[in-house]
Amino acid sequence: MDLLRPLRAFDRFQQRHPALAVPIAVVRKFGDDEAGPAAALIAYYAFVSLFPLLLVFTSVLGFVLDDDPGLRERILDTTLAQIPVIGDQLRTQTLTGSGVALVVGAAGTLFAGLGVTLAIQRALHQVYAVPRRERPDVVMSRLRGLAVLVVLGVVQVLSTVASGLAGGGLGGVGAQAAGVAASLALNLLLFAAAFRLLLHPSVRSGELWPGVVAAAVGWTALQALGGVYVRHVVAGATTTYGTFATVLGLIAWLYLGARIVVLAAEVNTVLSRRLWPRSLFGPPIEADRETLTAIAQAGEVIAQERITVAFDRPGGDDAQAASGGAAAGGAADGGDAGDPPASASRR
Repeated sequence: MDLLRPLRAFDRFQQRHPALAVPIAVVRKFGDDEAGPAAALIAYYAFVSLFPLLLVFTSVLGFVLDDDPGLRERILDTTLAQIPVIGDQLRTQTLTGSGVALVVGAAGTLFAGLGVTLAIQRALHQVYAVPRRERPDVVMSRLRGLAVLVVLGVVQVLSTVASGLAGGGLGGVGAQAAGVAASLALNLLLFAAAFRLLLHPSVRSGELWPGVVAAAVGWTALQALGGVYVRHVVAGATTTYGTFATVLGLIAWLYLGARIVVLAAEVNTVLSRRLWPRSLFGPPIEADRETLTAIAQAGEVIAQERITVAFDRPGGDDAQAASGGAAAGGAADGGDAGDPPASASRR
């Protein structure tokens, strides 16, 4: 009795139906790229940079909204209220417009924020299988990171203002819906700029929009879920339990956000390179060979290095070349011309 027969039947079914084949290919490629640890690294640097970002944000509010304390308090109610342990301290100490606090926070944010951008760049290059020899050097990667931080700073202030207006009850449900829509639009702008600035120039901008939309929608939904968690779990907790609930919830929230970003990049690669359907239980098919070949060739470090990948033919011991170079090499060595090579390509 073949216990895997139902699973093989499902495998054949999903390969024939794009509605199943595409999401399965995205999840499969996420695992092939080992993107989970990359998302964890992004979450770590995001956690380190969060508090300097809050310091800078509240200090900037102290300067910009000094003449409008009502609007300033409404915005702070939606941001600092989610941090029950240090929210009051930030409210009473940071909004004085201290230049020293702003300089210290900006320096810490720059140091930690560049770590976030570098981690995202590494993850995107890993997802897109960009060979290491083609990735930006130390200087260019940090310049790109600085550009993203500038965009992030502008968009984050605008997005927070929109969220604050919506959450502050200005004009009822209609105004709240408008604030959420504005936040979604700003998230679209943020992810479009970040993907374009951090990805390799060979990736066409038109390929980025499915992932940009997915990341913006997912991030906006995650922001809403974070607010629900704070209101129902953290707000009614004791001081000690509230501290743990805030820290653990924040780490989990950032990690989920990082996974959303990486999954959005996976969506782009699967759709633009048509890396679907994928085989779940049978021998590797074309999309499997293309994906695995690109992952292996991403390890090329210097310009003179070339990595050749081959796959064993089902039911035989001969190897099939998985790249044009490997196929040509097999023909030059007197290989059997009747055995078609396994196709694999990477842009």
